[in-house]
Amino acid sequence: MGTQAPNDDNSFIPTSAPADYESYKPTNIERTAEEKAIDDWLPITSSRNAKWWYSAFHNVTAMVGAGVLSLPSAMAALGWGPGVVILILSWLITLYTLWQMVEMHEMVPGKRFDRYHELGQHAFGEKLGLYIVVPQQLVCEVGVNIVYMVTGGKSLKKFHETVCGSCQKLKLTYFIMIFASVHFVLSHLPNFNSISGVSLAAAVMSLSYSTIAWTASVHKGVQEDVQYGYKATTTPGTVFNFFTALGDVAFAYAGHNVVLEIQATIPSTPDKPSKGPMWKGVLIAYFVVALCYFPVALIGYRMFGNSVEDNILISLERPAWLIAMANMFVVVHVIGSYQIYAMPVFDMIETVLVKKLWFKPSTTLRFISRNIYVALTMFVAITFPFFGGLLGFFGGFAFAPTTYFLPCIMWLAIYKPKKFSLSWCANWICITLGLLLMTLSPIGGLRNIINQAKNYHFYS
Repeated sequence: MGTQAPNDDNSFIPTSAPADYESYKPTNIERTAEEKAIDDWLPITSSRNAKWWYSAFHNVTAMVGAGVLSLPSAMAALGWGPGVVILILSWLITLYTLWQMVEMHEMVPGKRFDRYHELGQHAFGEKLGLYIVVPQQLVCEVGVNIVYMVTGGKSLKKFHETVCGSCQKLKLTYFIMIFASVHFVLSHLPNFNSISGVSLAAAVMSLSYSTIAWTASVHKGVQEDVQYGYKATTTPGTVFNFFTALGDVAFAYAGHNVVLEIQATIPSTPDKPSKGPMWKGVLIAYFVVALCYFPVALIGYRMFGNSVEDNILISLERPAWLIAMANMFVVVHVIGSYQIYAMPVFDMIETVLVKKLWFKPSTTLRFISRNIYVALTMFVAITFPFFGGLLGFFGGFAFAPTTYFLPCIMWLAIYKPKKFSLSWCANWICITLGLLLMTLSPIGGLRNIINQAKNYHFYS
């Protein structure tokens, strides 16, 4: 293969190519000035000067969040044996599939797959790739934004009630609106690199409140009459809770939906491809994920048993100042997480507006479109504030495909490993487990949503 030179947007232009170069020549080499101007304006491709540590804290912010607080409750529904196995398997499988995506980002000489759907189009074809990836990715990212609106509002409400127990209680709706007001400002930061400070703060907060959650649990000690059996009194109830818990675990490993978009911000040359610094950041991020997830899940379940709440901070009432601080840390973190997941959605919206509907790229267009998106996620969060059920439903229905097995399917379609080889077997194991997760967990999550909707009081 011939040598390559970096293009002005960090794609590669082969300076001496083989005879069949036309078969894989990237389409972005001969872009018009107008196309380049649009790419320079869109959020994902406008800045490519990120460092490896950006990958680390962006991935921590994307992955650790509301999901970690539900893990003790998931353990209560799964039980010690299945719970520990599922937590470890999920950590290993998602690390493997994340490695696949990092590797596939620059698998074609001269081209970078900057977006999840671009990789899907390469694997499945231009139209089919869009139909497979875009709906799932949008459900994931918009679903996370809605859930984080609810989480931010609930954490603000818990903070308010903890620091001012004698104050008049307010509806959750008002706290969701307060949380949303921050995003009406932050959502106008143009790209991933511009939100790096917010993301770094969010990553630090995630490690901080996770540490508070398990250390406060240790301080509180094992509760009297603690029980570790399944809480449901009927077999169908136990099965539904088990399915819901699978979705909670899937929700906790959701960073794959933005990994290619994060990697797109890292500069790349033939000698130093972006996968090097990206993978270094991913390993650091997954180490932090392990520090957050396993102590919270195992210690939280050990101390509270099957009586633990779906958000462990609700189970921790003392010391009040520490719980208030942890809830505020959650608020800061989900602010950053909302922005991480919203950025690819903004990119899709703005791409459609300027490339399909022929709007001129402008600050006004970005201001209007992003404000409308934030307002819509706020409205849905206010209408359906059912935190536990949403985790289980979105975790299985949306995150299992994009996180557990879609990267494996693309890997098999592109690289075509030999049947029954180690790579072939590993990918099919991940696909099988992912399909089971996608099939079973939404059933329990949907049941949870219905039950919580029946019992929910908007003034609670």
